[in-house]
Amino acid sequence: MKDLAESRILIVDDVKANVDVLVQALREHYKLSVALDGAGALRSIEKNPPDLILLDIMMPPGIDGYEVCRRVRANAATTDIPIMFLSALEEVRDKTRGFEAGGNDYLTKPFEMLEVKARVHSLLKAKAYADAVREAMARDLRIAREIQMGILPADLPAATRGTRLEVDAVIEPARHVGGDLYEVLRAADDRVVVALGDVSGKGIPAAMFMAVAVTVLRTLARTIADPDEILRRLNDELAEQNPRGMFVTIQCLVFDLAKGQVTVAGAGHHQLAILSPGRPPRLAFPSSGRPAGLMPVNPIERESMALSQGDTFVLFSDGVSEAMNAADDFFGEERLLAHLAALPAPGPTDIVRSTLEAVRAFAAGAPQSDDISILAARYR
Repeated sequence: MKDLAESRILIVDDVKANVDVLVQALREHYKLSVALDGAGALRSIEKNPPDLILLDIMMPPGIDGYEVCRRVRANAATTDIPIMFLSALEEVRDKTRGFEAGGNDYLTKPFEMLEVKARVHSLLKAKAYADAVREAMARDLRIAREIQMGILPADLPAATRGTRLEVDAVIEPARHVGGDLYEVLRAADDRVVVALGDVSGKGIPAAMFMAVAVTVLRTLARTIADPDEILRRLNDELAEQNPRGMFVTIQCLVFDLAKGQVTVAGAGHHQLAILSPGRPPRLAFPSSGRPAGLMPVNPIERESMALSQGDTFVLFSDGVSEAMNAADDFFGEERLLAHLAALPAPGPTDIVRSTLEAVRAFAAGAPQSDDISILAARYR
């Protein structure tokens, strides 16, 4: 936990005598900075956020302490900074306004310096503890992300080396960890299994369910040749012990390179996009079954198509089609197809990277609401 002597306190008061008293009392124990009005306080906070703000309320003619507090709370980078009001306003309604604005404590002037010191120490200690907890959680989430990413195929070229397939994929969780998944598995010399899925929910629960789903899927895909049977078995395994009722939408492709065909099955997932030379990109293979894991007996069916030189299959999660911009517009499947149509002779890596960039550009900084996953497989 942070040494409290390293904490920095911002003192905000338009009366220099009040500032001098506080500085004299606190300078031996903490690092201090000073602002003489609300605007100066906000500039200081933005430039170098303190660990605690001691805030006067009435600072005419500029921004008062209530408004400073509200703006600090509205900024994600400063919202957790504790604020203690030090004000001559002593009516209950004034104190109530302070707490409603987001203050953590309130002392009226003239104040006892011993009490100020005690409350300052208490607020800083609580913040240091909360910061330590957040740092520990962030560290654990980073480790969880490393473990989760380690579950996914690490070397996609190795999975298709010696075949006529090229594959690339990317996952970008909305949080540190997420529920999207993909698989690229060399099940036999001439059989490659490709899948992409999207677990319900986000965060740690979705990541744990994702890990189970990938593990079961990988085991089944090694011995089962038909994608519909792989997904039916996956559904039954997930549904058997699923106390929280979670599920995964998933699309599974089995490339039979000896026959030159691909067979596709889906469990509650949307269509994939196909790019073929001389044709505009199109959506194909709607899922026939329910999302996997909801209940036993999932009526999943399969479809097959002959492969032609240059056929490229693009699988994606809802994080692509349902990405939103600041106006709450969706990126959508039509925009995805238009983007794919504009790519000159794209390979899987070009498709994956450029599509991710297109989604980011469309969102234009709007918060990412869902995990983004894209996989492209091209038949050479």
